[in-house]
Amino acid sequence: MLPSKLSKSVTFHRSLSFDVWRLGLAILAWGSFHALQAQEIDFNRQIRPILSENCFYCHGQDGNHREADLRLDAHAAAADAGVLSPGQPDESELIRRILLPGTDEEVMPPSGSNRKLSSGQIELLIKWIAQGAKYQEHWAYEPLIQPSLPQVDNDAWAQSPIDYFVLEKLSELHLPPSDEAPRSVLIKRLYADLLGIPPTVEEVDEYLADDGSEAYERLVDRVMAKPQYGERVALPWLDAARYADSNGFQQDGDHWQWIWRDWVVRALNDDLTFDQFTIWQLAGDLLPNATDEQKIASAFNRNHMLNGEGGAIPEEQRWVNLFDRMDTTATTWLGLTMACCQCHDHKYDPITMQDYYSLLEGFNRVPEKGVPTRFSTRIRIAPPFLELPTAENQQHIDQLEKRLAELDSEIEAARTVAMAGWKAGITENGKLDTAAPGLKEAPKSLQDLLAQSERTEEQQKQIEVELKRFFNSQVFAKLTEIPVVRQESDLRKELDAYKADQIPRVMVMSDESPRETFVLSRGDYLSPLDQVQFDTPKFLPELPADYPRNRLGFAQWLMLPEHPLTARVQVNRVWQYFFGQGIVKTPEDFGVQSEYPIHKDLLDWLSVEFRDSGWSVKALHRQIVLSATYRQSSQVSKQALALDPENRYYGRASRFRMPALVLRDWALAASGLLVNQLKGAPVYPYQPDAVWESLSITKERDFTYPKSSDQDLYRRSLYTFWRRTVGPANMFDTSNRQTCQVRTAITSTPLHALTTLNDETWVEAARTLALRCTREWPDDFPSQLQMAVRLVLCRSAAPKEIQVLTAGFERQLKSFASDPAAVSELLECGESNLDQEHQSPELAALTVTCLTLFNLDEALTRE
Repeated sequence: MLPSKLSKSVTFHRSLSFDVWRLGLAILAWGSFHALQAQEIDFNRQIRPILSENCFYCHGQDGNHREADLRLDAHAAAADAGVLSPGQPDESELIRRILLPGTDEEVMPPSGSNRKLSSGQIELLIKWIAQGAKYQEHWAYEPLIQPSLPQVDNDAWAQSPIDYFVLEKLSELHLPPSDEAPRSVLIKRLYADLLGIPPTVEEVDEYLADDGSEAYERLVDRVMAKPQYGERVALPWLDAARYADSNGFQQDGDHWQWIWRDWVVRALNDDLTFDQFTIWQLAGDLLPNATDEQKIASAFNRNHMLNGEGGAIPEEQRWVNLFDRMDTTATTWLGLTMACCQCHDHKYDPITMQDYYSLLEGFNRVPEKGVPTRFSTRIRIAPPFLELPTAENQQHIDQLEKRLAELDSEIEAARTVAMAGWKAGITENGKLDTAAPGLKEAPKSLQDLLAQSERTEEQQKQIEVELKRFFNSQVFAKLTEIPVVRQESDLRKELDAYKADQIPRVMVMSDESPRETFVLSRGDYLSPLDQVQFDTPKFLPELPADYPRNRLGFAQWLMLPEHPLTARVQVNRVWQYFFGQGIVKTPEDFGVQSEYPIHKDLLDWLSVEFRDSGWSVKALHRQIVLSATYRQSSQVSKQALALDPENRYYGRASRFRMPALVLRDWALAASGLLVNQLKGAPVYPYQPDAVWESLSITKERDFTYPKSSDQDLYRRSLYTFWRRTVGPANMFDTSNRQTCQVRTAITSTPLHALTTLNDETWVEAARTLALRCTREWPDDFPSQLQMAVRLVLCRSAAPKEIQVLTAGFERQLKSFASDPAAVSELLECGESNLDQEHQSPELAALTVTCLTLFNLDEALTRE
């Protein structure tokens, strides 16, 4: 029979659903308790997600929003409230409330909350309480301990410790791992992931010809040693850092943060260990005897937007920037959503407003006003910054200063004559006329001296000094009717304008302006509450006493061996990079609202390995790409698709479209157009006409798109100028680079196909590829097709594929043969040279065939 309290709830409420009534009978019958205890409930994996989704919003740690003064997120508070009754679900107030009918005022979750527990969730809660209602610390906040490698049956398949964890989980589904992908697929995958450009035909042949047992390992090492490695793996870090080349908002002034972008590429190529990569970016300026490199690294937290519009309140915008730094830093290194703590304690995670503003204090010392300074019509930046003139800058400045120096003797002669004439104009009857127009703008100190009727000899000398100073600073430069004066004035304007517009100045961090920091009421900077001192969040390891209480101490604290989040968050993002989805599906949120990871042991093993092996990012990348898990084929069986449709168990390689920036580089590289030049100022490749026209509301700035020429048209996408208000039109599914983003969505819309079929970059690349194949094999059309396939797809085409491509070519040839205008229109696309002799229907038809290759699913996809 049912216990009396629950019997009343279940039996006499006729509106209670039959499913819940049956569940109550089945679960709560005393005779079934041994069955309830047979399989132990895991709080983190089974119970916390239910409570977090349905209870914590009103019964969590946010005291200002808490209902009935009841906390269910903390064991002690829930136990004190007496709502659980561990071991006695029949006495549990929690169970009583969730079994009430939906119309009852006491039902939980409340009927108006749009939340409802399923029968399975109710059953789990009852079992959990029957087993003692044991709590656990949230898994992501538990100390990192490296688990032992699991015992598996198919250990011959494993190439890495990673594979043991994957095999263990696959066995739960009774799924085998997939076979290793063909070598042509592996080399294409590796180049897409680590370099972002296709291998050359020679590089493919070298790998295919290497029949040694370590051929793949040698390939990996060759690939990771290339300078293009840093350019490719930097892309997700730029998204996280919200890197762009302009400030955003209507003014959208340009700046020089690309200096930091080049530093990131260099650091990744040099395998700067992640602990130093972190410390330099969060606090490089605070290191003892900080170098320019370390100060440049600190620009990570100056990559935010800057609002210079007329209505912007500087102090308000300064706080907007502060909040952005906090959000970006927390997301990037802690994997936590802290932004809500601007206004209230976190509703789910143990983060308080006190925690938030105590950490923010370390970022509230930058000598900034919140709005940018105008350097030129183009450039708007905000101090502090690091001025870094290039050799070209210095050469140009030296030339202008030399020309000014050459005018010195002429200027002095003209100055002497002009001053004599000027003094004559302000003198009457041998005495200075204090009312003369030439003295109206004289400084007060000079006017006071002139106002005295009787002067000492010393005062008269002082008048002469003041007159000369006033003439030189205020009068002489305006005498532009004198040719040499006009020439000097023009040169100085040119020099000043050049310095303002052309000398790179990267915005960096500084602690030169410490301020008092307060908790803000609902995040309002005009409503300060209690003052705070710098500290790290209390629920995480304590900041060591000997660490500095500033950003440097915070950065060092992140790298503590006992820190539970830093390594896990980074490893998860790296895994997402290679597999399309993180072990934790929400890389931006490791808090209690996140899912319990299927592969938690794998995540912890890799995280400890990453930390204890010296924080080498390259070593982590190498370990992953050498695993049998990474090397699997992406082909999926019906069984695997049914049991693991999202590939969360990793029984096959992930298959997803390559990022738009990589697709553009892939097409340029396959055609031979790509210019492999590292670092440098942004470039302006092809964009639609008047792409920035929407910004031209005022005449303050010319927003005509300054299209590049020559080699700058074919630089890697990494170097494309990224305007925050209007991002590159041919790069889809990208971060907007306005806020921190550590996860991008892959979508499929007609715009993607319209870009890769019609954009000038792809059409020109297709034409150049066709011409390249024609020149290589002038009288062998099948070999032309074979070469194009090998350059784009990194494999040889099968005879049947050659037949299909030939048929398509012949249809296009027939069309172009009767339409010379269409031939010219197609082949004249782009600015790379094309001789008139090559403008033929055959080249046009092969161009369309190559464009077809670029748009094959296999070409667009990282398989």
